Parts: sequence; structure tokens; C-alpha cells
Amino acid sequence: MLYRQEALRADPPSGDATRRDFLYLATATVAVIGAGAALWPLIDQMNPDASTIAAGAPVEVDLAPIAPGQIIRIFWRSKPIFIFRRTPKDIQAAVDVDWRNLRDPAPDSARVKPDHQQWLVVIGICTHLGCIPLPHQGNYDGWYCPCHGSQYDSAGRVRAGPAPYNLELPPYQFISDSKVQIG
Repeated sequence: MLYRQEALRADPPSGDATRRDFLYLATATVAVIGAGAALWPLIDQMNPDASTIAAGAPVEVDLAPIAPGQIIRIFWRSKPIFIFRRTPKDIQAAVDVDWRNLRDPAPDSARVKPDHQQWLVVIGICTHLGCIPLPHQGNYDGWYCPCHGSQYDSAGRVRAGPAPYNLELPPYQFISDSKVQIG
């Protein structure tokens, strides 16, 4: 009988094992949650500030609401960006120009992305003295800079006035047919 009692003491009752397993599991869970709560601020502080992200992060623009012939202005890296949904007439006028005789020669095909000829994306800063030109103004139905009279056509190429270069093209890509990412 003595042997039987020792055997019973060596094997813990099944209720104790379940309770002990629960305590181990609960302690481990609290430890993992506590470690995560302690590490989160350390990891989160490594992310850039919101103003830094806004200053240089890529900007996605939904093109669906832009009507043909409409030019919208957004800001990227504190620069105005003009997005122009050109009409077939605008595209044809830009293609028909003898670009080799322009001050800053560039064909229309070099100013737009392939298969997206209706979209022109330019930095809206005059290349003369940094003014912001007005859309759908001037003799070429592009942009007109009222400060010194520079005129740009529907492809953003300088056509008249003192501006030495075409409107700059920002780095951009089409994510889909109705979305563009600038930057």
C-alpha cells in the first residue's frame, strides 16, 4: 500500500496539470503583449514625421473626375503640378508643331507617356523666373505667364516670351488607366 501512495503522489491529479498549463499560457500571453507594448513606441519612432512624408512622398491622383480639356493643380514637394486632360484637338495641335524649330526642341511624344497621350503632367513653374503660369491662356491654348509674357503650348513647350526651357516634367507613372503616381 505504501507503494501505491507514492505512485499517486508522483502523478499529479489531472486538475492541477490543467491549471498549471493555463497559468503558463496566461503568463506567456501577458509577457508577449507587454513586450509588444514596450517595443511599439521604439519601432514607431523610427518612422518619418508626417510633415516629412507630405513633403516628398509620392502623390496618387485619381484621374477619373477630370473632364477633357480640364487642367487641375495639385502640390508635390511644395511645387504646383498641372495635370491636363488634353482633347484630341489639343493632342493634334501639339503633334502638328514642327518641334525641331522650337527654342527647347521636344516632340509631343517625349512629353507624355506612351498610350496615355491625353494626359500631360508638368511642373507648373515658369522656367524664366519661377512664376506660376495661367492655364488655357496665351496664343497656343496652353499656359501663359503674366509676369513676363512667356507662353507654352498644350504640350508645355515654350513657344514665346523669355522662358528658356519647356515646363519641367515631374517623375510620374500610371498605376492604372485612371490613377497616376507623382514622385
